[in-house]
Amino acid sequence: MQSLDQLQFLGAGLSRPECALAHRSGLLIVPDWTDRGGVSLITPDGSTRRLLAGEEQPEIRPNGIALEAGGSILLAHLGDEEGGLFRLRPDGRVEAVLTELDGAALPPSNFIVSDGADGWWLTVSTRLQPRSLGYRKSADDGFIVHVSPLGARIVADGLGYTNECATHPSGDWLYVNETFGRRLSRFPLSPGGRLGARETVTEFGEGVFPDGLAFDAEGGAWITSIVSNRVLRVAPDGSQTVVLEDADPQHVANVEAAYQADEMDRPHLTKITSKRLRNISNLAFGGPDLRTAYLGCLLGDQVASFPAPVAGHPLPHWDVDLGGLVR
Repeated sequence: MQSLDQLQFLGAGLSRPECALAHRSGLLIVPDWTDRGGVSLITPDGSTRRLLAGEEQPEIRPNGIALEAGGSILLAHLGDEEGGLFRLRPDGRVEAVLTELDGAALPPSNFIVSDGADGWWLTVSTRLQPRSLGYRKSADDGFIVHVSPLGARIVADGLGYTNECATHPSGDWLYVNETFGRRLSRFPLSPGGRLGARETVTEFGEGVFPDGLAFDAEGGAWITSIVSNRVLRVAPDGSQTVVLEDADPQHVANVEAAYQADEMDRPHLTKITSKRLRNISNLAFGGPDLRTAYLGCLLGDQVASFPAPVAGHPLPHWDVDLGGLVR
């Protein structure tokens, strides 16, 4: 297991850097809830530049983010009551991409990622209000939207708090974390973003609430667990290995008891007891050889990183033209 002493930290003064995107150039892009919301750009030397919505732009609370060719950034909006998908241009302009579906406003939206072609996967964790009602074992109203030039449609429903998703390196499957269903699931992929029946890849035990998801070059799925600050690797055969952990056993036990009693609520996510990590929620492989693992988090103001023992699988944005995003 990795030592906490190996952790390094980048950036400063970030507000809820939940998701990290790494680019071949060395640029790291993270959500930033400062002021009206946007992103922060962290260079390899650790300097930070903010790209935030202006006063005349919609207020955005980006959770998951995705990079488009040319430097625009898609933002999954985690509003208090409504969500949606927005685009942040390199000049700071914000435009709505998708705010309604099937005649109703999109609920608070969690994550956005490229489908590897001309479309995107957008996840919504729950339709319940307040959203913390979705932190229950019994909650199963999360869903996945496929967004493409042909339109947007729900392609999977009935999930236990849908969180990060990713296309398997083979291109044959869409994997997704069900955080409070406490499992990693997958769907067979067909052309046009169609999904087959859900399959369970693996289920997680005490203290594991799967949030972030990334693949390595060997087909392993790397999972970040909120609350317990754990990074796990799920091998292609479904076996699990803990790679990194920063958790207080008593705190994890208290949250576990609340979860089992169907009493889990917002304070269980915001009052984390740990040494260095502040409720990690995401993992992105980067660095010159894709052997640096960057950790997004819910509560910290920096991005942690550690050396990965295996190279990551590059996401579709790894080589895209950054356009006006770089100066």
